[in-house]
Amino acid sequence: MEIRSTTEKDLGVFADTIHAAFGRFRAPSAEDSGDWLSALEMERSLLALTADGRPVGTAGAYSFELTLPGEIVVPAAGVTAVGVLPSHRRQGVLSALMRRQLEELRARGESLAVLLASEAVIYGRFGYGPATYTRHLKVQRHRSALALPRARGTAAAAETGSVELLRRAECGAILEEVYDRYRRQQPGALSRPHRWWSSGAGQPPVSKTPRYLAVHRDADGVPDGYASYSTGEPPGTLTVDEVITTGDAVFTTLARFVLGHDLITQVVFKHFPPGHPLRWQLADFRAGQVSDHTDWLWVRLLDIPRALTARGWSAEGEIVLDIDDPFLGEHSRYLLTVRDGKAGCVPTDREPDLSLDVSDLGSVYLGGTAPSTLVRAGHIRAHHPGAAALADSLFRGDRPPHCLHWF
Repeated sequence: MEIRSTTEKDLGVFADTIHAAFGRFRAPSAEDSGDWLSALEMERSLLALTADGRPVGTAGAYSFELTLPGEIVVPAAGVTAVGVLPSHRRQGVLSALMRRQLEELRARGESLAVLLASEAVIYGRFGYGPATYTRHLKVQRHRSALALPRARGTAAAAETGSVELLRRAECGAILEEVYDRYRRQQPGALSRPHRWWSSGAGQPPVSKTPRYLAVHRDADGVPDGYASYSTGEPPGTLTVDEVITTGDAVFTTLARFVLGHDLITQVVFKHFPPGHPLRWQLADFRAGQVSDHTDWLWVRLLDIPRALTARGWSAEGEIVLDIDDPFLGEHSRYLLTVRDGKAGCVPTDREPDLSLDVSDLGSVYLGGTAPSTLVRAGHIRAHHPGAAALADSLFRGDRPPHCLHWF
């Protein structure tokens, strides 16, 4: 078997192979497929070929930026289009692809890789761990009234500005600008490169699928938030693709707008952020039902010291991490020291505080999973009683990580 890099000339073969791996057919035109092929970076993609040159597997990567705790933005490889033909599964093709890809990412100097997992049992063995989570919030229209804020002077009580209803085709530049401001402040968020917006690659509202956009403007008329939505599927339902804004007051205004829509029986907020206060703002707390809670972004550390020293930290202390990377056959031990919001990470032979798999480190890296949870689950070993609490304090972010970009 041969694993080789691809070029633009391989786009058709690559696309046919990944579609066959998932038992699907390519759409007759780019417009019908959401034009996701236009976002592929063929210079970052791989093909697995049999001895006689037949393509049997694929793996690709996008060039993204990932926002870390502390509003620090770093490059991250977005792993995508990973698949093996049914006729060649369980023959080592996937492992060979993933190993070659990790080698190439390291050679490019990238310290982090991320992906969305089609199945939760696949990617842990390659060192990826679930790091952000998402869910739906379903609100019954007839019970959707928002209560008046009880505390004066809060962001929720300080709503200003206006909402304008536009169509997707009318406001692409506004969406791109507002999203970019949002993702730079939200831990766990990924960039959406201009080529995604311009070609309509991805899911709504990135794609050019018809959508209504409730665009919020501040008191000076500057767009500072939007809600993308559609109605009718299922009947009587208004589905919100995403609400993008950097402030709770604007989110509340946009939520009130969609909750007040006529001829609707329920509103479904997809990608509802963890810890968001909207349920508490409902006059009837039970009117909002959380469902479809699932993992979203998975994280893999490629250069552990670089990754740990890149993010911001809100607590101080030091901890020794003993890290196993069975897929790459690596084992390391580091002293992580945090002072004044910054970390140092150096090899050490000190006794460990925690022993963990590199996939567990990926899960706790953005602050969305407490190390103590993985200790209780039997994944991480705490070597003394205070180790888990110390790790929780160090890795906790200033706000929960959240990612809603599909790739």
